[in-house]
Amino acid sequence: MNAAALRTAVLGVLAFALVAGITTLAPGMSSATYTAQTANAANSVGAAADWTPPTVSVTAPAAPLRDIATVTATASDAESGIRQVVLQVQAAGASTWTTLCTATASPYTCTWDTRAVADGWYSLRAIATDKSGYSTTSAIVAATVGNTIGVVLADPGDTVAGTVALSTTLQNTGAGPYAVRVEYSVAGSNTWVTLCSGIAAPYDCSWNTRTTTLKGTDSYDLRSAATYNGVTTYSAVVADVLVDNGAPTATMADPGTPLSGTVTLSATASDALSGVAKVVIQYAPNGSSTWVDACTLTATPYSCRFATTALPAGFYSFRALATDQAGNVGTPSVVSGRQVDNSVASVSMEDPGAFLTGTVTLTSTASTSAGIANVAIQMAPNGSSAFTTICTVTASPFTCAWNSKSVADGLYDFRAVMTDRTGVTKTSAVMASRRVDNRAVRGVDVQTANGTGTPGRLDAGDTVTFTYSTQMSPASILAGWSGAGTAVTLRLRDGGLLGLGSADDTLDVQSGSASVNLGSVDLRGDYLKNNKTSTFTATMTATSATVNGLPVTVVQLSVGTLISGGALRTAPASAAASMVWTPSNLAKDLGATTSSNAPVTESGALDREF
Repeated sequence: MNAAALRTAVLGVLAFALVAGITTLAPGMSSATYTAQTANAANSVGAAADWTPPTVSVTAPAAPLRDIATVTATASDAESGIRQVVLQVQAAGASTWTTLCTATASPYTCTWDTRAVADGWYSLRAIATDKSGYSTTSAIVAATVGNTIGVVLADPGDTVAGTVALSTTLQNTGAGPYAVRVEYSVAGSNTWVTLCSGIAAPYDCSWNTRTTTLKGTDSYDLRSAATYNGVTTYSAVVADVLVDNGAPTATMADPGTPLSGTVTLSATASDALSGVAKVVIQYAPNGSSTWVDACTLTATPYSCRFATTALPAGFYSFRALATDQAGNVGTPSVVSGRQVDNSVASVSMEDPGAFLTGTVTLTSTASTSAGIANVAIQMAPNGSSAFTTICTVTASPFTCAWNSKSVADGLYDFRAVMTDRTGVTKTSAVMASRRVDNRAVRGVDVQTANGTGTPGRLDAGDTVTFTYSTQMSPASILAGWSGAGTAVTLRLRDGGLLGLGSADDTLDVQSGSASVNLGSVDLRGDYLKNNKTSTFTATMTATSATVNGLPVTVVQLSVGTLISGGALRTAPASAAASMVWTPSNLAKDLGATTSSNAPVTESGALDREF
C-alpha cells in the first residue's frame, strides 16, 4: 500500500470511530440529530446543533397569594428552543413537590387555586426542558398563601371621653376592595350598632361619645368588620370601654389662717364613673391667676404637708383641681384670703402614722425670728390633756426616736412645744388618735410577683405572699386547714365599690361563701375597671420560714384562672406604689393570741404589682 492509500485508510478508521463514539453518547450530553456533516470520498462526520442547557427562573410573588393566583416562570434556550416548563410547589416542611402545571409555550404561567391549601409559607420552582432534551431546575423562591385576612381594632383605652379616634388595621389582604365598618354594643349584650361604615384606608373612625352612644349606659364593646367577596371577618372585641363625659368634683378644705410653718393641705374628690385619677392642690397670691402646684395626689386621702416658709408673707388662695380617668377636669374649688405669716413663731407636729409599733421616729418643724431654744415633743392618752414630754431637742432637725412599747397599747395624741430664746413658748396643733399596737402577733410584710402572664396585670401564675411576725394556727385562718395546698377564691374589687379611690383596688380571699381570715390588701393601683368585681381560682398554702432568726408563718396564694368578672386593667410600668395589707384580727398564733389588724405596708422598692 502506498503512502496516499495508507493516509486514506487511517482517516477512514478515525472518522468511523468518531461517529461511533458520538452516537453512543447519553441523552444527558445531547440527543440532537446530526445536522452538520463533513464528507470525503468515502466517510462523513456529524456534529450536534445544541450542547447548552436552558435557563429558567420563577418570578417571586410580591405579595401574599390569594384565591386563584398566577405563578410565572421565565425560560429560554438560544439553540434548540424550549420544549416545556413544569411549575411545582412544596409546602413548608414537606419533602415532595407537587406539579401545578406543564406549560409548552411562553408565557410560562400556571393558575393555582390557593383556597385548596392552608395559609402559610410555600416554595416554588420550575423545571425547563429544551428540544434537545436538556433540563434545568430553577432556584427556589418563597411564597406566602394568605386567604384569611386579619382585622385588628386598636384599643382606645379603658376609659374614653369626647371624640375618640378608632383605628382599624387589615392584615394579610389581597387586592380587595374591602368594605370596612366599626360597630359598638352595650357591654355584654352582643347587640351591635354600626358606628362608621364604608371606611376607606387607612380605616379610621371618629367616635363622638357624646352623641353616638346609647342613653342610660356607660360601658361598651367595640369591634371592626371587613367584608370581601361576600365574606365578613370580624376583629376581636375590645370589651368594657367606659364612656365618661362627666367632670369630677373636688372640694378644697380650709387650711386656716394665719398659716405658718408646715401645714396640711387637703381636699375631697369624687367621680361617679371612671373614678378620680388625680387631685392637684395649688396656691396663688390673692388676685393672681398664676397658680403653682403644691402637690399632686393620686390616692386617698388627698392631702399633703406644705411648708409655708418658702412663701413670702401675704394673703393666698388655695384650690383643688380634680381629673378623672377619662381626662375630664372638674371645676376648681377655691379657698381665698388665707394669710401666710412666718414672721412670728410657728411649730407643727408631723404625723408619725396611724399605727405605731416598736421604735417610732417623731418629728416636728419649728421656726421663730427670736431663735429656737428647744422643741419638746409630747404625748397624752387620746382626748386627755395629760401631756408628758417624750424628748426635748435643741437643734434642727427636731426629731427623736421613741420606744412605743413604753406605753400600753391604745390611742394617743401628740404635739410639739417650741420655746424661743426669750422664753416664749408656742404649742402646735394636736396630731390626734394615733394607735400604739405592740401585740406580738401581727403582719410584717406582703409581696406580689408576676408569673408567666402579662406584667402589671392580675392573671394566672401570679402570687401574693403574706408574712406574719410569728407562727400562726392555719385553722384560725381557715377552719380545718392544716396549711397544705387548698383551693380558695381570690376576689379583686374596684376601690370605688368600697368607698375608696379608683386607684385602691382591693384583694381578699374567700372559701365558698365564707371569708378566709387573711384580711384585705389595698393594691394602691388601678387593676380593674370602674365598679367591677372579678374572681379567680387560687391555691393557698402555709409554710414556716425564719425571719431575723425567729420562726414565722408565710401564707402564699397562687392565682389560677378567671372565674367571673373580667374587665381587668394592665397597670403601666410607671404606676409604682406600695400596697397595704390589713390583716384579720380573727387569725391566731399557736398560743391562741389574736393578730393585730394594724396595716402593713409592702417593703422594698416601689413597683407595680404582679
